[in-house]
Amino acid sequence: MKLPRRQFLHLAGVATLPAISRFSWAQSYPTHPVQIIVGFAAGSTTDILARLMAQWLSQRLGQQFVIENRPGAAGNIGAETVAKATADGYTLLMVPPAVAANAALYEHLNFNFLNDIAPIAGVVRVPNVAEVHPAFPVKTIPELIAYAKENPGKCSYASAGIGTPSHLAGQLFNTMAGVKLQHIPYRGDGPAMADLIAGQVPIAFATMIASIEHIRAGQLRPLAVTTFKRSDVMPDLPSVSEFVPGYETSSWFGIGAPHGTSAEIIEILNRETNAGLADPTIAARLANMGAMPLAGSPADFGKLAADETEKWSNVIRAAGIKAE
Repeated sequence: MKLPRRQFLHLAGVATLPAISRFSWAQSYPTHPVQIIVGFAAGSTTDILARLMAQWLSQRLGQQFVIENRPGAAGNIGAETVAKATADGYTLLMVPPAVAANAALYEHLNFNFLNDIAPIAGVVRVPNVAEVHPAFPVKTIPELIAYAKENPGKCSYASAGIGTPSHLAGQLFNTMAGVKLQHIPYRGDGPAMADLIAGQVPIAFATMIASIEHIRAGQLRPLAVTTFKRSDVMPDLPSVSEFVPGYETSSWFGIGAPHGTSAEIIEILNRETNAGLADPTIAARLANMGAMPLAGSPADFGKLAADETEKWSNVIRAAGIKAE
């Protein structure tokens, strides 16, 4: 199926309601609490970022922005909830990078992300981290590759779910490093991190945000970041690409709304989200987590989501990855 890339980009600048009606909505918005749907469990990267932005938006706009976790199907349950919600600005989606893969992974979705979710704003891009439980007998990427080759099919890695960046990062590592790590999907970074820390699964390629405090506490051993460039927050940690040439992946997050949401309301939310990313306190918190702000227009975020969807759909189809 050809993805409706142009339709999604078009949503960033087009509203479907009459101008007078849109103006009256925007003048009073919001008049009651706003729901932000998170398609993963509490403690996941998506959840952490959603709560940070919800607190900021609540302070700026004078109404509570409330998080509702609806985990399942690699974020599809949450995304479908928002896709089918009333387009009045009171139901938003914390957009996870998994949505870029789901169109290729799932053949019978009841919604189309690029067509049914209007982009509001990017929030952050963040590296993933190749990491292991401290008891696992490897300390570097070359050691991990050697161990995996010596123990084929006996090494497993946790992910936040099928099609999530932590899954695809491991799949890409398998392909490019010539190993076969077994994938174990969870319902978000939180549950995956819990089992990794407990030693139930030895390896993960989780986001820096989900990993960094556990790394600092000595609960996890980092091996490398997944971006070409080393992370400013952990500059001594090498990149996977230093040992596996050409390897690169990262995670990105943003905010979306149902298609048809007033352009004026989208503009309000975009403006306040960008203001949050520029706030020194929030900027420092994000930097401490290894995240890079993605401030920009709705169209900027729409283009990012469309580009990533095309990229990962090609990878998934070429590799023959299917939702289980």
